[in-house]
Amino acid sequence: MEVRTFSVLGVNVAITDVDQACQRIESWVKTKKKTYVCLAPVSTIVACQSDSNYKEVVNKSGMTTPDGMPLVWLGRKVSSEIKRTYGPDVLLELCRRGQKYGLKHYFYGGTKETLSNLTLRLKSLFGEIQIAGCYSPDYLAVAQMEKDDVIQQINAAQPDVLWVGLGSPKQDFWMNTHRNVLDVPVMMGVGAAFDFIAGTKRQAPKWMRKSGLEWLFRLCCEPRRLWKRYLVGNVSFVYYLIKQRFVS
Repeated sequence: MEVRTFSVLGVNVAITDVDQACQRIESWVKTKKKTYVCLAPVSTIVACQSDSNYKEVVNKSGMTTPDGMPLVWLGRKVSSEIKRTYGPDVLLELCRRGQKYGLKHYFYGGTKETLSNLTLRLKSLFGEIQIAGCYSPDYLAVAQMEKDDVIQQINAAQPDVLWVGLGSPKQDFWMNTHRNVLDVPVMMGVGAAFDFIAGTKRQAPKWMRKSGLEWLFRLCCEPRRLWKRYLVGNVSFVYYLIKQRFVS
């Protein structure tokens, strides 16, 4: 299944929605295609402007989904089919669909408490879900290789999908760095999805997520950690778009 894309400041973003994204992942699992999937909120697009290595990592993905509403709005100038393809929504939908044919999931990232709550929550929602394993990693620098025994542990579990919850850009570099040593067909970076589903972080109300105001909710919840990403990042995004329009 071909992934159609449009460019946002040089980053190739998929024209997709949650259902189509799940179909593509399922087809890759079926054919044993080794790839990874990135999320693209505004912060990822902005980070790619100052880091060419990061832009290369994101553009090497099998699919980079429109995780932020501003990207959906830009994408609708190209196709009316595009919808927000949000990490938690993809995770939940693929877990639901995967029950039919025994899709095996592995969760890498987050704290032990978060992973415990996450697996309990998923089992309560999806009675036939197959969870191959989970691992709460120690701190790793960006692009640092995981320990051999952890890689062996993941491979021994034989998951079909490895969900990576390290936050961007770290999770994207991690997937690219480990792609060749992990036997799992598909890896997907899902940011804070583990925390949202586990209930260890508050999620913005649905109306805020649909209207493009989730960033404001998260900023109010974690101002010291997220002020730069959202206040500086959002202004930078608008600046880059205006600059591109007048330069091109």
